[in-house]
Amino acid sequence: MAITIDGTGSISGLSATGISAQPVFPGNILRVVSTTKTDTFSSASTSFTDVTGLSVSITPSSASSKILVFLDLTLSATHNTTGVAIQYRLTGGNSANYVGDTGGSRTSAIAGLRTLNANAADFNYGASAIKATGIYLDSPSTTSSTVYQAQIRVNTATGYVNRSGEDFNNNEYVRGASSITVMEVAV
Repeated sequence: MAITIDGTGSISGLSATGISAQPVFPGNILRVVSTTKTDTFSSASTSFTDVTGLSVSITPSSASSKILVFLDLTLSATHNTTGVAIQYRLTGGNSANYVGDTGGSRTSAIAGLRTLNANAADFNYGASAIKATGIYLDSPSTTSSTVYQAQIRVNTATGYVNRSGEDFNNNEYVRGASSITVMEVAV
Protein backbone atom coordinates (compact mmCIF):
# COMPACT_ATOMS: atom_id res chain seq x y z
CA MET A 1 0.00 0.00 0.00
CA ALA A 2 1.35 3.44 -0.92
CA ILE A 3 0.57 6.45 1.25
CA THR A 4 0.87 9.85 -0.36
CA ILE A 5 0.97 13.19 1.41
CA ASP A 6 0.58 16.07 -1.00
CA GLY A 7 1.73 19.65 -0.58
CA THR A 8 -1.49 20.61 1.21
CA GLY A 9 -1.10 17.97 3.94
CA SER A 10 -3.82 15.71 2.51
CA ILE A 11 -3.25 11.98 2.85
CA SER A 12 -4.39 9.49 0.24
CA GLY A 13 -4.00 5.75 -0.13
CA LEU A 14 -4.73 5.02 3.53
CA SER A 15 -7.48 2.56 4.41
CA ALA A 16 -8.80 1.15 7.66
CA THR A 17 -7.23 -2.21 6.82
CA GLY A 18 -3.82 -0.54 6.76
CA ILE A 19 -4.08 0.78 10.31
CA SER A 20 -2.86 -1.45 13.12
CA ALA A 21 -3.75 -1.31 16.81
CA GLN A 22 -2.06 1.31 18.98
CA PRO A 23 1.34 0.11 20.19
CA VAL A 24 1.62 -0.82 23.84
CA PHE A 25 4.67 0.46 25.68
CA PRO A 26 5.95 -0.56 29.13
CA GLY A 27 4.25 1.54 31.75
CA ASN A 28 1.10 2.18 29.71
CA ILE A 29 -2.13 1.95 31.71
CA LEU A 30 -4.25 -0.49 29.70
CA ARG A 31 -7.44 -0.43 31.78
CA VAL A 32 -8.82 0.85 35.06
CA VAL A 33 -11.60 -0.76 37.10
CA SER A 34 -12.96 0.70 40.34
CA THR A 35 -15.63 0.01 42.93
CA THR A 36 -16.86 2.53 45.50
CA LYS A 37 -18.72 1.43 48.64
CA THR A 38 -20.92 4.02 50.37
CA ASP A 39 -23.08 1.79 52.56
CA THR A 40 -21.91 0.38 55.90
CA PHE A 41 -20.52 -3.02 56.83
CA SER A 42 -19.90 -4.70 60.17
CA SER A 43 -18.19 -7.84 61.35
CA ALA A 44 -17.43 -9.32 64.77
CA SER A 45 -15.35 -12.15 63.32
CA THR A 46 -11.87 -12.85 64.66
CA SER A 47 -11.06 -14.33 61.23
CA PHE A 48 -10.59 -12.18 58.14
CA THR A 49 -13.98 -11.59 56.54
CA ASP A 50 -14.83 -10.19 53.08
CA VAL A 51 -16.15 -6.62 53.17
CA THR A 52 -19.37 -6.93 51.18
CA GLY A 53 -19.37 -4.70 48.09
CA LEU A 54 -15.66 -3.89 48.26
CA SER A 55 -14.17 -6.05 45.54
CA VAL A 56 -13.20 -5.51 41.93
CA SER A 57 -12.56 -7.88 39.02
CA ILE A 58 -10.07 -7.33 36.20
CA THR A 59 -9.05 -9.57 33.29
CA PRO A 60 -5.46 -8.81 32.27
CA SER A 61 -4.84 -8.64 28.53
CA SER A 62 -1.40 -10.22 28.96
CA ALA A 63 0.06 -12.63 31.51
CA SER A 64 3.05 -10.28 31.83
CA SER A 65 0.91 -7.31 32.91
CA LYS A 66 1.15 -5.92 36.42
CA ILE A 67 -1.95 -4.93 38.38
CA LEU A 68 -1.67 -1.80 40.52
CA VAL A 69 -4.18 -2.02 43.40
CA PHE A 70 -5.34 0.98 45.45
CA LEU A 71 -7.33 0.16 48.59
CA ASP A 72 -9.03 2.93 50.57
CA LEU A 73 -11.03 2.01 53.69
CA THR A 74 -12.93 3.97 56.33
CA LEU A 75 -12.63 1.87 59.51
CA SER A 76 -13.81 1.96 63.11
CA ALA A 77 -14.84 -0.41 65.89
CA THR A 78 -16.93 -0.44 69.02
CA HIS A 79 -14.95 0.10 72.20
CA ASN A 80 -14.75 -1.91 75.38
CA THR A 81 -12.79 -1.86 78.63
CA THR A 82 -9.96 -4.07 77.38
CA GLY A 83 -9.19 -2.35 74.07
CA VAL A 84 -9.94 -3.33 70.49
CA ALA A 85 -7.81 -4.40 67.53
CA ILE A 86 -8.91 -4.15 63.90
CA GLN A 87 -6.79 -5.25 60.93
CA TYR A 88 -7.25 -5.30 57.17
CA ARG A 89 -5.85 -7.03 54.10
CA LEU A 90 -6.51 -7.91 50.44
CA THR A 91 -7.19 -11.21 48.72
CA GLY A 92 -6.79 -11.97 45.01
CA GLY A 93 -3.86 -12.43 42.67
CA ASN A 94 -0.67 -12.65 44.71
CA SER A 95 -1.90 -10.18 47.35
CA ALA A 96 -1.13 -12.75 50.06
CA ASN A 97 2.43 -11.42 49.61
CA TYR A 98 1.26 -7.95 50.70
CA VAL A 99 1.17 -8.66 54.44
CA GLY A 100 3.78 -8.49 57.16
CA ASP A 101 6.00 -11.46 58.01
CA THR A 102 4.70 -13.93 60.57
CA GLY A 103 5.82 -13.09 64.11
CA GLY A 104 4.61 -15.39 66.85
CA SER A 105 0.89 -14.90 67.50
CA ARG A 106 0.82 -11.52 65.74
CA THR A 107 -1.62 -11.06 62.83
CA SER A 108 -0.14 -10.76 59.33
CA ALA A 109 -2.03 -7.97 57.55
CA ILE A 110 -1.50 -4.79 55.55
CA ALA A 111 -1.94 -2.81 58.75
CA GLY A 112 -4.03 -2.61 61.88
CA LEU A 113 -4.89 -0.51 64.90
CA ARG A 114 -5.25 -1.31 68.56
CA THR A 115 -6.80 0.88 71.24
CA LEU A 116 -5.60 0.86 74.83
CA ASN A 117 -8.98 0.84 76.56
CA ALA A 118 -12.38 2.46 76.47
CA ASN A 119 -11.02 5.69 77.93
CA ALA A 120 -8.36 6.18 75.27
CA ALA A 121 -9.00 9.10 72.93
CA ASP A 122 -8.09 7.17 69.81
CA PHE A 123 -9.59 5.93 66.56
CA ASN A 124 -12.67 4.15 67.85
CA TYR A 125 -13.67 6.22 70.85
CA GLY A 126 -16.93 8.09 70.31
CA ALA A 127 -17.43 9.48 66.84
CA SER A 128 -14.07 8.63 65.27
CA ALA A 129 -13.38 6.62 62.13
CA ILE A 130 -9.97 6.39 60.47
CA LYS A 131 -8.83 6.22 56.86
CA ALA A 132 -6.81 3.08 56.10
CA THR A 133 -5.05 2.54 52.76
CA GLY A 134 -2.98 0.08 50.81
CA ILE A 135 -1.14 0.32 47.47
CA TYR A 136 0.18 -2.91 45.97
CA LEU A 137 1.74 -3.79 42.60
CA ASP A 138 0.67 -7.35 41.85
CA SER A 139 1.98 -9.82 39.27
CA PRO A 140 -0.94 -12.23 38.82
CA SER A 141 0.69 -13.89 35.73
CA THR A 142 -2.66 -14.73 34.15
CA THR A 143 -5.15 -13.63 31.52
CA SER A 144 -8.03 -15.00 33.60
CA SER A 145 -10.39 -12.79 35.58
CA THR A 146 -8.80 -11.84 38.91
CA VAL A 147 -10.89 -10.57 41.84
CA TYR A 148 -9.32 -8.31 44.50
CA GLN A 149 -11.29 -8.23 47.76
CA ALA A 150 -10.92 -6.17 50.95
CA GLN A 151 -11.14 -8.02 54.27
CA ILE A 152 -11.20 -7.02 57.96
CA ARG A 153 -10.97 -8.81 61.31
CA VAL A 154 -11.33 -7.74 64.95
CA ASN A 155 -10.28 -9.28 68.25
CA THR A 156 -13.07 -8.72 70.81
CA ALA A 157 -15.53 -6.22 69.38
CA THR A 158 -17.36 -5.29 66.19
CA GLY A 159 -15.48 -3.70 63.32
CA TYR A 160 -17.14 -1.28 60.91
CA VAL A 161 -16.58 0.04 57.42
CA ASN A 162 -17.95 3.48 56.47
CA ARG A 163 -19.27 4.48 59.90
CA SER A 164 -18.00 5.47 63.32
CA GLY A 165 -17.80 2.96 66.15
CA GLU A 166 -20.64 4.64 67.99
CA ASP A 167 -23.43 5.63 65.62
CA PHE A 168 -25.76 8.09 67.28
CA ASN A 169 -27.97 10.08 64.91
CA ASN A 170 -26.35 13.50 65.15
CA ASN A 171 -23.72 15.46 63.23
CA GLU A 172 -20.81 14.39 65.44
CA TYR A 173 -20.95 10.90 63.91
CA VAL A 174 -19.67 10.09 60.44
CA ARG A 175 -20.72 8.03 57.47
CA GLY A 176 -17.76 7.53 55.15
CA ALA A 177 -16.90 5.94 51.82
CA SER A 178 -14.38 3.32 50.73
CA SER A 179 -13.05 2.20 47.36
CA ILE A 180 -10.85 -0.29 45.59
CA THR A 181 -9.28 0.56 42.22
CA VAL A 182 -7.12 -1.62 39.99
CA MET A 183 -5.07 -0.63 36.96
CA GLU A 184 -3.52 -2.97 34.40
CA VAL A 185 0.02 -1.78 33.67
CA ALA A 186 1.88 -3.00 30.57
CA VAL A 187 5.36 -4.44 31.15
